[in-house]
Amino acid sequence: MSYYAHPTAIIDSGATIGEGTKIWHFSHVMSQAIIGNQCSLGQNVFVANQVILGNNVKVQNNVSIYEGVICQDDVFLGPSVVFTNVINPRSAISRKAQYLSTHVERGATLGANATIVCGKRIGAFAFIGAGAVITKNILPYALVVGNPARQIGWMSEFGHRLCFDANHIAICPEEGSTYRLEDGHVSKSK
Repeated sequence: MSYYAHPTAIIDSGATIGEGTKIWHFSHVMSQAIIGNQCSLGQNVFVANQVILGNNVKVQNNVSIYEGVICQDDVFLGPSVVFTNVINPRSAISRKAQYLSTHVERGATLGANATIVCGKRIGAFAFIGAGAVITKNILPYALVVGNPARQIGWMSEFGHRLCFDANHIAICPEEGSTYRLEDGHVSKSK
């Protein structure tokens, strides 16, 4: 085995799990899940069929990742993040054919207890504050908080709030990259 699974974890036959991944206590990975290299799944994590996690995805304790969720490389899912996959669930009505996909792009962070309504796209390096409820698509680098979530700023790839000058330029205080705000979108200068 090129990954580690705690003895209490359940890994269904057929699951694809990348090298160096660690799966901790009481977690369950279903047979059609795909998990990349160097991922970490904390305690009590559930990964359903048809879920795709890229490389270096960090999933904190008590997160259930339901069918239709795709997380690209370097995504961080905070403790107790909630995903959904049906807009109008009812116990007595099967809506498995109506599952909507949720895409979390590279480097995005979802804070503790954030709720992601299905069918949305969270842009690269977006930062979702703790407890936020995502009801619409989120732009790359956006900082959003609240219920429903609203954008209050922009974040660097290193997780620092960006402060744009009069020329619409911001510099990450940790690693010095330059960002430009243009037409309501942020891009990192090459």
